[in-house]
Amino acid sequence: MSGLTSELLTLLRSVDTPTVCNALEHVMGGRTNEGFTAAPVVALDPALPPIVGFARTARLRCSQPATEPTAVVRARRLDWYRYVSAPPGPTIAVIQDEDPRPGLGAFWGEVNVALHKGLGVAGVLTDGSLRDIDTTDPGFQVLAGSVMPSHAFVHLTAIDVPVEVFGLKVNPGDLLHADRHGAVRIAPAHLARMADAIGLVTRKEAPLLKAARAPGFDLKALYAAWGEAEDVH
Repeated sequence: MSGLTSELLTLLRSVDTPTVCNALEHVMGGRTNEGFTAAPVVALDPALPPIVGFARTARLRCSQPATEPTAVVRARRLDWYRYVSAPPGPTIAVIQDEDPRPGLGAFWGEVNVALHKGLGVAGVLTDGSLRDIDTTDPGFQVLAGSVMPSHAFVHLTAIDVPVEVFGLKVNPGDLLHADRHGAVRIAPAHLARMADAIGLVTRKEAPLLKAARAPGFDLKALYAAWGEAEDVH
């Protein structure tokens, strides 16, 4: 995506996902109720910085054994690793659990985290589950729906397809920003204005935060700070 420069990528990685959501509101000219995850996520490591990347998508099942031949399932798994590591990067793995009860079996654990981290994947967004939370390699974020102990019959059913996780519809190649709060999609048309919008959000919040955290804060100080924030452009 030509609009994602190295400078913008660095900036996006430096701010949290709520800030990106706020910046998108400025770019779009108003608020929206779509384009972001709409259910709580479980972060493998809540202290990790945000992840930014192009979606590499898949669907899986875990409640029942695969009905396809073992060779087909194995080939799809190996194709997945090739797919997530292909340019352009950075990439985020986005996997939808198709089971009626998502997350019964965990695709993400010590081994898959190590493999994906080694392949250069930035992180994971899945409504499935994760496990091995004490033994996974550090520095790799998994945002999942739950924590479970077993992988059950987990297997990939499709790759490089449209998916929906936590109410967020994701197409292959979509640019995502995600952290412990959830994820948001950044449309290509918005990239050129994101840096200015992030700066605007930060400047507008600054007088309110400064006033609220100062000794003697009261309504008079609030009104003054509010007016100052409204004058920021």
